Amino acid sequence: QVQLVESGGGLVQAGGSLRLSCVASGRTFNIYTVAWFRQAPGKEREFAAGIRWGGGSLYYADSVKGRFTISRDSAKNTVYLQMNSLKPEDTAVYFCAAGYRPQIPIGVTSDEYADWGQGTQVTVSS
Repeated sequence: QVQLVESGGGLVQAGGSLRLSCVASGRTFNIYTVAWFRQAPGKEREFAAGIRWGGGSLYYADSVKGRFTISRDSAKNTVYLQMNSLKPEDTAVYFCAAGYRPQIPIGVTSDEYADWGQGTQVTVSS
């Protein structure tokens, strides 16, 4: 099992930036993909970005493409989500999730990920 801890959320004005971090611990050698999902009040959880744990493939939802960048620091077992040009509609709780089965392409549905962090709130004011 893997434990995931997110941090970096907060309140920011529209057009601003935040960087989220997701630190993985435990049996990290089993991880195949790490993804960021987000859930706004009253809405379903949606995929934002994903990255292969071993490096290489990246994938973004259309709603964040060109504004968000996912990356990984293997030495720190950490995945980052750099969020630029934030919009009020980006307001949500952001979760990172770990998947263990090969996904080609990167999975975009919640049921493809087995372990989840507790989430971090991102609020973008207009």
